[in-house]
Amino acid sequence: TAVPGPGTAWQTWGLGRYGRTVNPWRYDRTPGGSSAGSAAAVAAGLVPLATGSDGAGSVRIPAAWCGVVGLKATNGRLPSADRTGLAAPGVLTRCVADAEAYWLVLADPAETAGTAGTPGGRERRTPTALWSADLGFPDPDPEPVALARAAARRLADAGAIRLLPPGRPLRLEDPGPAWLALRSGGDLGTAARVRAVNDRRLGALFRRADLLLTPTTPCAAHGHDGPGDRYSTALTWAFNLSGHPALSLPAGLGRDGCPVGLQLVAAPGREELLLAVAGSARC
Repeated sequence: TAVPGPGTAWQTWGLGRYGRTVNPWRYDRTPGGSSAGSAAAVAAGLVPLATGSDGAGSVRIPAAWCGVVGLKATNGRLPSADRTGLAAPGVLTRCVADAEAYWLVLADPAETAGTAGTPGGRERRTPTALWSADLGFPDPDPEPVALARAAARRLADAGAIRLLPPGRPLRLEDPGPAWLALRSGGDLGTAARVRAVNDRRLGALFRRADLLLTPTTPCAAHGHDGPGDRYSTALTWAFNLSGHPALSLPAGLGRDGCPVGLQLVAAPGREELLLAVAGSARC
């Protein structure tokens, strides 16, 4: 369950200096990463809970591909050693109740008392949600999209959310170049422009809806030889750039027998809402 070691740049799919970390659902598939060991250990039943760090989806992606729950906190809400500000602490659990227990311990009690997802209270109205299959820039595979959309509909059928009409599609700027620039000290002007555009568009979305729902990843789990030209972060790292809290919830199994995830995103500081909505689903 080792984290990828030196000399394995971008090899966050469970192949590091000590060998491969396998996906408990299929040993020839990656568990995702870079919190690969945490997700695999939780999914295999070795531990009920494991922490992780999410810099571009490193909690949510392995959560999706291992069929567990993965919560990324609002950037800056919990301490992080990442100087770029892109990484946020997170947790991986087998059920939402355990993620909620983690959050109640770590979050400021004054911030969580009486809010949705805590014993003190729940949302008085049904939260509204908007669905986006691709955020406007990736080209996701049909199966993860279909499974995530079906999971979103199950949440709606359970009364946990009210899906809003599609309306005008959400079109974010591709966060990849901005994320890479911030991480490597590249074109910071472009990074600032992309961040400003996306912050404005996400701000408008969250004035209209309480939640944004997407597939967690654009593709299913791949082998240990890597993803090729496609980044599994395509649907997650926008929210490391913007800082929004996000949660990956199991969405079902693909034809290959491996899990995929539904990503729930909320406005900054609304982790309790994510946990309250996710808690209505079976995990």
